[in-house]
Amino acid sequence: MPVLATTFLILLVMIHPSIATVDYQRRYAEDLQAIQTARNSMQSTINFIDAHHEIFPPAKVDGINHQLDREQRMIARQTWQTFLDHVLFFDSMGRMYAELYVNAQDREKKKESFFAGFACFLAQYRLALDYIERIERNPAMHVMLNEAVPELGLEEGTYALLKYRFLNVIRGAEFARLNVLYTYYRNAKSPLQTEMDEDIAAIWAAGKGKGPTLTAQNALKIVSDFGFTTWFPVQKGVSELMGDIKVWRKDASLITPGQIEQLATKLQPGDILLQRREWYASNVGIPGFWTHAALYIGSPDERTVFFQDQGLSQWFTEQGSEDGTLDGLLRNIYPDHYRISMAPLEGKHIPRILEAIGEGVSSTTLEHSASADSIVALRPKLPKKAIAQAILKAFHYYGRPYDFNFDFRTDSELVCSELIFKAYQKTGDSEGLSLPLSEVLGRPLISPNEIAKLFDEEYGTEGQQLVLVTFLDGNEKDHKAVEADVKKFRETWKRPKWYIWLQGAKVDMSSTLAP
Repeated sequence: MPVLATTFLILLVMIHPSIATVDYQRRYAEDLQAIQTARNSMQSTINFIDAHHEIFPPAKVDGINHQLDREQRMIARQTWQTFLDHVLFFDSMGRMYAELYVNAQDREKKKESFFAGFACFLAQYRLALDYIERIERNPAMHVMLNEAVPELGLEEGTYALLKYRFLNVIRGAEFARLNVLYTYYRNAKSPLQTEMDEDIAAIWAAGKGKGPTLTAQNALKIVSDFGFTTWFPVQKGVSELMGDIKVWRKDASLITPGQIEQLATKLQPGDILLQRREWYASNVGIPGFWTHAALYIGSPDERTVFFQDQGLSQWFTEQGSEDGTLDGLLRNIYPDHYRISMAPLEGKHIPRILEAIGEGVSSTTLEHSASADSIVALRPKLPKKAIAQAILKAFHYYGRPYDFNFDFRTDSELVCSELIFKAYQKTGDSEGLSLPLSEVLGRPLISPNEIAKLFDEEYGTEGQQLVLVTFLDGNEKDHKAVEADVKKFRETWKRPKWYIWLQGAKVDMSSTLAP
């Protein structure tokens, strides 16, 4: 690990309030949940592979006679990108807790940081072995998966690098050494212990011939505690600073409060906000540069003024509004949800956003939601009645849990872009947006990044559905977000996932070749 990053993490242990003081236990519990969620998501990728024998054969095949068509190759690449995204997560979270373990003076924190770091190591190692074992059944996969992965900013040869890292004798030795330490710590118990024991058993089984040839069973002689482990730095610099704890720029976004205040003057009810927050593990598994979408519904006064139309007033009354306003209708149909949405939040601001976040579909303030690193506001080219209907539909999903499976086929749980899709979905009595779904790992969805892509593809055509309101583009190197034009926004969906890091540092893959 570079000296600068090591020094930073040591300072983090000493002075960072969320790690070193009262917030530690809460953040630690959140991180364990994030680790478990990422492990389940990574396992679902393996399950998807096992369910699609036409792409991933269940036994060894001849690569020459088992060629994939264009659609099958696209699906294979999707699984590869999704898998690598989770490798990045475990690398970053594991690396951070490994550093905390090495530098912790408190025995309890040392034990807890070991459990978190080792859980990341095990999930990453076990599922990498599972993935490699399946990919190795078809030699033709090698060429395809060794191609560059622009989505993650990766150069060619990444699959060969993955094999080198996880089938290396040193990786097996590290597993054996850390397993000895785990035996020492395990009596203390951990919420992830069941998963950790399962991963340990699977790794030992792989080493005994049920998967790729491994060397863990020969590594017991290396058991001294000389540190934690070597991680898989898929992209130098990125994995050192990302993570759900957000070790970089904590509680500080590139978009300033003053810019959010200006943004508020430009928005109107029904606008769609696409957002990007850097260094968060919540970005893992979400394809593309834009990782979050939110619906601007405005304040009660904004809605009253915006929908002040005689025809709309009559329609609101016909639907059950006592005063001929959209808010009157919301109060009548969704009294509990409306009451909650009116409660002032941080800074005594009134919520003006509906979005699906980790806590579920809920109302938040613009000041909180727009505190991001990049944001764009897009306005549907729809009549006001259709926008009012979209807000009504969005309120229908209020309080529903977040959909960690990213599956648009169910309504019981929703992901951020799913709320936008279903709010603006055309029905028999309402106009809407045509947001085309794509299939990712067998699930139909449209990501926030695909909404940006749709804007680019439709721009300047008769069928253009969205117009640009404003775009604040974050620049990590300059430590600020600046207003940018439509031309620049149209290119954003093509950006590598870790684009903001690349603004200030060149990708260096050479360091990843060391064991």
